Amino acid sequence: MIIQSKRVWVLGQFLAAQIVMEDGKIQSILNYGEKSVDKDYGDRRIVPGFLDVHTHGAYGFDTNDAKEEGLRNWMKHIPEEGVTGILPTTITQSEEVLTAALKNVAKVVEEGYEGAEILGVHFEGPYLDMVYKGAQPEQHIRKPDVEQFKRYQAASNNMIKIITLATEQDKDFALTKHCVKTGVAVSIGHSAATYEEASMAVANGATSMTHIFNGMTPFHHRKPGLVGAAMRFRDVFGEVICDGNHSTPEALNDLFMSKGRDYTVMITDALMVKGLPVGTKVLFGGNEIELYPDGSAHLTDTKSLAGSTLNVNMGLKVLVEKAMIPWDYAINSCTINPARLIGVDDRKGKLVAGYDADVVVLNDDYTVEMTYLKGKQAF
Repeated sequence: MIIQSKRVWVLGQFLAAQIVMEDGKIQSILNYGEKSVDKDYGDRRIVPGFLDVHTHGAYGFDTNDAKEEGLRNWMKHIPEEGVTGILPTTITQSEEVLTAALKNVAKVVEEGYEGAEILGVHFEGPYLDMVYKGAQPEQHIRKPDVEQFKRYQAASNNMIKIITLATEQDKDFALTKHCVKTGVAVSIGHSAATYEEASMAVANGATSMTHIFNGMTPFHHRKPGLVGAAMRFRDVFGEVICDGNHSTPEALNDLFMSKGRDYTVMITDALMVKGLPVGTKVLFGGNEIELYPDGSAHLTDTKSLAGSTLNVNMGLKVLVEKAMIPWDYAINSCTINPARLIGVDDRKGKLVAGYDADVVVLNDDYTVEMTYLKGKQAF
């Protein structure tokens, strides 16, 4: 299949170009008009497929539910927002629940499924801080435990690619070092770490921070905290929820312009209420949450933020149109940067010959015109 547009995102710029897709890969990038095409998208933007590496669920399904049909339905429909690769994300729960969730992801991957590619699992919790736990159920929060984590990783068939960890709770950074040695990215999150403690965590292998501004020590000019560390450590990845609710557009601008274009990672942190009607109430990690009209989800008892229902394409709109982030910073945050974080940047995140033919066609209002998954129309 050959598609073309006058705005194809290649080499950090929009070029008038054709994309030749065959056998699931991008075979060539050609000059616009060079060959006859199967589809001409005019001047619509053609960009790499989006990667969401921190997302709990959608359409009434949560990763912890451990239901095959729910996971399959999620993967089948998520390309509607341009997502072509995903890390289903757990929330703190009992070992029994988490083990079942991990086995479910592994089983679906082994047996096959339609839709966005499951690139691994993001293991959020249970090794978190009690004060900055957010919506994570405190009764299941535990101290970091290498042997327990080995059991979790075995249950997942080695699919855990990111772990969110309160590294200040990790004695001698034992779990951090184990994860680094076994190819799992350690992301500091739901953490009470000071700036100095964060420095030591990074020095001992942590490479990311989880949903910056949320679930961490705030910035103060004499106590920079984790937020200050996120802005200062410019070669450490930083996830951020780009819905405009968890962090204002002004805060998003501060973060992106501080870190630059290569280390910010847009996440949705979406919950199972994504795609459901406003006012829907469900249990998340044992706590009841409610979907608000602005798309945010809140704990019903405390009214505090619990997660989002963000679509990645709309997160891109927030970044560019409201936070005034340069286009290359914004698009990198949902394509090549998350690919680099989880080590799939040799085949994902760019429109380059030899890469997977995961391609998104965007209208000017950021709605998705078409998503191609390995060269085939998925939406």
